Amino acid sequence: MIVTVTDGERRDDRAPVRFGLVGYGFGGRYFHAPLLAAAEGCALVGVVTAAPERREQVAREHPGVGTVGSLEELAATGAEAVAISTPADTHTALTEQALQLGLAVVCDKPFALDAPAARGTVKLAERRGLALAPYQNRRWDSDFRTVRALVADGVLGEVTRFESRFERLAPDAGPPASGGGTLLDFGSHLVDQALVLLGPVGSVYAEWRLRETGLDDDVFMALTHSSGARSHLWGSWVQGAPGPRFRVTGTTGSYVVGGVDGQEDALVAGQTPATLGPRWGAEPAERRGRVHRGGEGEPVPTLPGAWDTFYPAFAAAVRGRGPLPVDPRDAVATATVLDAARRSAVEGRLVELPR
Repeated sequence: MIVTVTDGERRDDRAPVRFGLVGYGFGGRYFHAPLLAAAEGCALVGVVTAAPERREQVAREHPGVGTVGSLEELAATGAEAVAISTPADTHTALTEQALQLGLAVVCDKPFALDAPAARGTVKLAERRGLALAPYQNRRWDSDFRTVRALVADGVLGEVTRFESRFERLAPDAGPPASGGGTLLDFGSHLVDQALVLLGPVGSVYAEWRLRETGLDDDVFMALTHSSGARSHLWGSWVQGAPGPRFRVTGTTGSYVVGGVDGQEDALVAGQTPATLGPRWGAEPAERRGRVHRGGEGEPVPTLPGAWDTFYPAFAAAVRGRGPLPVDPRDAVATATVLDAARRSAVEGRLVELPR
């Protein structure tokens, strides 16, 4: 079967989607390039980066993958899609430029700096008839997949409170300016997971601590969902005693798990889905969470992490063979909550969201 793409070129829809990558910093180098290179249905064909040292890294780590200086040059090579992994304040401009060039787009978090910008980008993709997805890879964290399975199976009863944390002690390292601060950086994942698990939000209360740089390094958000359930979310670079990754409380039990999903560490160590095969995403037994109904609780096997499923699903969507792995309108919903959290932190009050 042959499909027609926007530039008039005809391609076999069984062929791998020709992917480019914009940016080869930490995110591009470790989160995107290895997963794209290993993804079924994808072919990494080029990286947009002007820095000589980045170009050398690409040549060494992905032999045969070229480097170019602009999105226009990337599109001219025949790329069909692009992943954006650049500083937060460039995401909207680069995503919209790529869409105007006829490229399908995956954009890293934060998808946009605010909800109006996110909404505008989504509308542009709809007008252009192009696939667009925010890179919410942490929907496929091992522990979050386990939480969703426990909730779906009714193990915890009706969920009344969802507690989630990305906390670390690295005051000299973060928050990086490229992420836009902790609210936008960690908060994009924290809020997305809360919305996936518990649905729309009716009100938001937030607190943050600002550095002299203007970036926030410690954030707390309390979300009240339309269902009546509550999410308590923490993100911090200055926490010497991190709390549990998740504590999910329901009417018949609570699930608690500590530590952090291991897929990031595996990628940074040079391991990929291609090198590990079926062992990719597996968590050690000692990291199992427990379901508590009083007492010590019962250990629960952790489902394997599955970041490796995102790009094959996106490629299938580009070829018209399945849904997007993440709906771009979800990025608008997340940005709307983050906008309310910023307003709450600045004004010191609860912010109601439109119903």
